[in-house]
Amino acid sequence: MKRPALVEYSSSDEEAPNPCSTAAAEKLPSLSAHLLPHAPVDNPALHQGRRRTTPHVEGQFAAYVYVPVVITKNSKLFELLSRMISAAQQSVPTLHPIGLTEADIASPDGEGPSSVSDVDDVEFHISLTRPTYLRAHQREEFKRAIRTAARTRVKFPASLSTVSELTNDERTRTFLTLEVGAGHESFKELSDSLTPALRSIRQKEFYEQPRFHISIAWALLDGSRDSAPAPTSEPLPSPAEASTPPLVSSGDIFRTIPSFPPSLVPQLQTEFGRELVSPMVGTFEAEEVCVRIGKDVGKWKLSVV
Repeated sequence: MKRPALVEYSSSDEEAPNPCSTAAAEKLPSLSAHLLPHAPVDNPALHQGRRRTTPHVEGQFAAYVYVPVVITKNSKLFELLSRMISAAQQSVPTLHPIGLTEADIASPDGEGPSSVSDVDDVEFHISLTRPTYLRAHQREEFKRAIRTAARTRVKFPASLSTVSELTNDERTRTFLTLEVGAGHESFKELSDSLTPALRSIRQKEFYEQPRFHISIAWALLDGSRDSAPAPTSEPLPSPAEASTPPLVSSGDIFRTIPSFPPSLVPQLQTEFGRELVSPMVGTFEAEEVCVRIGKDVGKWKLSVV
């Protein structure tokens, strides 16, 4: 018996072309701008020539701990700072004041400023930690450690005593600073009390030989890094820039210097040092500890005897 022949089918090569397979694929609509992840734009022109040194990481917050020093506009210390920065700018025209505006700076002939900005008080910071980076879940634990440190220590008197130059860790900026005299040991004890918390989140502890200070002005450094003094206590960001991670210099547009002239700090110390250490000028009370995490600022009062 013969088997029936298999039915023959045309091969795929013989099939009629499918119009759907040759048509160009339609493009998907672009995502709306509000659905795209937001990343900070690093624009040195918006930060007087500084660039971000630490890349932005989603969910990571820049933080630092400090003691605020508030100076009123009608105080002798504010008037001294105005004259000191004016004198320094004669040697370093690219010097940027911190806290003070150009309107607050005394004229080169030694007279007071031509006008004074509307702000009544100026806040400077004395750093207790290096810039620190926290994950979201570490923020509350870090705040608790700072609150404990504040509650277990008593407020204390302190003073500013010496003009000095310090650079940041990246050696991209140099700072004109006033170092703490009286109260140095109390600041160190307060800073040391935060070391266990920093170690627990694997962050660098503060310098072994810290030089507590307020920064009153800064300038961008150029490529001649070797001539700059070694960093022993990185100056804090000013309040205006404190919400972003540290920035480095961009000398393409903004003027830079290799370092301050060697004669600048001795000259300022000679001219203003005696006035600075006067009990009516450079003294202040350390009364609270603050932490800035991103744009959030927490404050805790030191204990009262």
